[in-house]
Amino acid sequence: MPVTHGPLDALLARRILVLDGAMGTMVLRLGLDEDAFRGAPFARHDRPLRNDVDALSISRPELVLGIHRAYLEAGADIIETNTFTATALAQAEFGLGQAAYELNLAAAGLARRAADQWSDRTPDRPRFVAGAIGPANRSFFTSPEAGDPALHADAVAHVRAAYREQARGLLDGGVDLLLLETVADTLTASTAIAAILDELDARDLRVPVLVSATITERDGRTLSGQTVEAFYASIRHLRPLAVGLNCAFGARQMRRHLAGLSRVAPELVTCHPSAGLPDASGRYPEQPSDTAALLRELATAGLVNVVGGCCGTTPDHIRAIADAVRDLPPRMPPPSVVVARSAPDAGG
Repeated sequence: MPVTHGPLDALLARRILVLDGAMGTMVLRLGLDEDAFRGAPFARHDRPLRNDVDALSISRPELVLGIHRAYLEAGADIIETNTFTATALAQAEFGLGQAAYELNLAAAGLARRAADQWSDRTPDRPRFVAGAIGPANRSFFTSPEAGDPALHADAVAHVRAAYREQARGLLDGGVDLLLLETVADTLTASTAIAAILDELDARDLRVPVLVSATITERDGRTLSGQTVEAFYASIRHLRPLAVGLNCAFGARQMRRHLAGLSRVAPELVTCHPSAGLPDASGRYPEQPSDTAALLRELATAGLVNVVGGCCGTTPDHIRAIADAVRDLPPRMPPPSVVVARSAPDAGG
């Protein structure tokens, strides 16, 4: 699979690109009640939908479109679709599992519309849409089904089908690339990767894919116990456009682990951290200038090609980040090397 092509490839060779910030943070600011989440399309739905942010792509499309536009205005080169939990697996909690394809199709269409509007306004600076694919609401690493091979095989097939359905909706909606993010369990991520490849192969299509892990321990390991280097060894067969880290404890705690990833990965490297860790009230402490300064430090050290924000970040954060990295060159990936290390499912 080619890493990428066309205008995106040219831009990545010239400068650090900016990803958008959090969708959920922006929705939370709106203080929507149950009726607002339902809108007319889900007025008679038999389950509560409050906090189902992905449902807003159908019930309140103008709100989602407005958030995309705010991030584009702030300086984002790439915006993510509002689909972080838009698999049938995650949507089952809200009784919308059967609507997963439509949620992804609608969300991709909204992001495509916003990006195209800004590309038309600034033809010398095209904007791109990343189909956001978040973690499933189950982990094979911790699943009690893992001891029963038959149940485990059924679970893997079910998850693979759900991720393929999501990829189908995103691709039909016109995304430029796919972003598998907040990977904490590499077994589940590998299943998602297989599903993405299934759909791309069926279409005879080559779309750039980004894979971003999240570290859940202070020593830099994922939920399934892998170091970031072992995580990379587990997913490098996909030949992604980029690998990286997102969410977690914020950029300050990511630096050492991002440097380790940058040393072994010949692909481009991304970083879109949360604005620190939330306090007891759920507020994120980092101001836009704080996050921007931390990401500028990573860029100055030659560690990143794409930067942005995750939980707690807003258009103000993205504007500050874009300004902070504007004059800095992108990371130059090292020559492709054989990663001579094991990649166990746990224990690093």
